[in-house]
Amino acid sequence: QVQLVESGGGLVQSGGSLRLSCAASRSISSIHSMGWYRQAPGKERELVARMSGGGSIEYADYVKGRFTINGDIAKTTLYLQMNSLKPEDTAVYYCNIYSWGSGMTFWGEGTLVTVSS
Repeated sequence: QVQLVESGGGLVQSGGSLRLSCAASRSISSIHSMGWYRQAPGKERELVARMSGGGSIEYADYVKGRFTINGDIAKTTLYLQMNSLKPEDTAVYYCNIYSWGSGMTFWGEGTLVTVSS
């Protein structure tokens, strides 16, 4: 069973920065996409940013210009640089990997990001 482990969350003041990391316990073949999602209290999980094996990158409108996703699909590592954080960015952030070969979607357990005003 593959496990995804996120790290880098924490408490930061508004305007600050954090860098999230995600690593898989073993390699995953045929990765279609890797991404970050978040879920704030009382809200549904939503896409933050996603990158595909073909090189395309997608950002949610509310993080464009502030967050940057990067990673290495071959090494199954993923990062999210978050700058100019706002209190509304407070959420649990989850790493997500979709493998088209197996048809499986993998999720991490999440890392909490709290932005104080």
